[in-house]
Amino acid sequence: MSGPPAIHTFSSLDRLVLRLRDDFHSGAYDFVLIYAYNGTGKTRVSMAFKEDGKRRNGGMPDTLYFNAFTEDLFVWDNDLAGDSRRVFRLNSDSRFFTGIKELALDVAIQSYLGRYTDLGFDIDYTEWTITFRKGTDAHIKVSRGEENLFVWCLFMALCERVIDGHPSYNWVKYFYIDDPISSLDDNNAIAVASDLARLLRKGKSRTLSERDPVSGIAREVSAPIRVIISSHHALFFNVICNELKTPSSLKCKRYFLHRPSGGTQYTLRATDDTPFFHHVAMLSELQQAAEPNGRLYTYHFNMLRSVLEKTATFFGKKDFSACLEGVADEALYARALNLLSHGKYSLYEPVEMLEDNKQLFRDILNAFLAKHAFDLPALVSAAPPVLPSAPTAAPPAAAQPQVAP
Repeated sequence: MSGPPAIHTFSSLDRLVLRLRDDFHSGAYDFVLIYAYNGTGKTRVSMAFKEDGKRRNGGMPDTLYFNAFTEDLFVWDNDLAGDSRRVFRLNSDSRFFTGIKELALDVAIQSYLGRYTDLGFDIDYTEWTITFRKGTDAHIKVSRGEENLFVWCLFMALCERVIDGHPSYNWVKYFYIDDPISSLDDNNAIAVASDLARLLRKGKSRTLSERDPVSGIAREVSAPIRVIISSHHALFFNVICNELKTPSSLKCKRYFLHRPSGGTQYTLRATDDTPFFHHVAMLSELQQAAEPNGRLYTYHFNMLRSVLEKTATFFGKKDFSACLEGVADEALYARALNLLSHGKYSLYEPVEMLEDNKQLFRDILNAFLAKHAFDLPALVSAAPPVLPSAPTAAPPAAAQPQVAP
């Protein structure tokens, strides 16, 4: 019987990118899907992939990408003086907008945008600005979610032109899409994933017109778009995985990307046979953080609650507390998770837990793992040791002030 998929370790971004590009050689895969937590470095990986393409092609890019830098190509001019003409400005110097004037994207953008929101818009290609309208209101400032949706819809419209073989984008061989759905609700996340998968399936059959060097006769050659998608959003990731299963001719590779201890090394583990691996991987990471020599931060309560919520949903339960039914101190644990997981704890400015809350966290995690027997993976070479047992004596009353009734 074969063991779990191997964990491949990469000492640098360049080595990781080389592995990802190798997955596309000789048509091995059409799509590479990567699940990774926020803070892992997904955006840096996408930019390293883009830069690697430029090095390979004498300074010419081969990747059309969507990531946090794409969103930065658009900035608001809020008309602070007149407070009436608010416009969204495009950075016209970016290669992202190559040939956009000739592409007539307005209709294509609106066809996507209309599926998610009731916004209307107008593009001024002379001033490189966009104005938004809703109903009878013009020049409105839209929400961050609507703003992100518009940028995404523009990207989708550009991808359509790339797939259709527009000459302005013949340089594109790869799409690299990193977390396209920030600030979206679950319904729009599902819709965006489904629309994207439909478009990407079409990209596999792209052809480009080129002239035969000998005869000089124009001919159509196969030029499929290869695609990498990375995301921390579990729902979006699973929808994409399911949507790209058909037709059976599609070849898709799935990975879990990890950066152990926030260091400079990256690890990849194939998850083709375990599409929900990221869920148990998160649980495994929590287990390692709760080790005697681990580091428990306040945001780990948020992560633990998220795991319980997903587990409860899987079993058709309405509340995460159902995962703790029947365990000792059930009410205390549920109350603790309610209170201690509501803070806006940052992954980038972590605050270590107090000692009493560390033990409380371990108690809840141990109780959950005892009730639900997950086969937890090792995210690094060595399997994590068993967590320390909860103390037999109850902690003093002052030890749990945050969860007192």
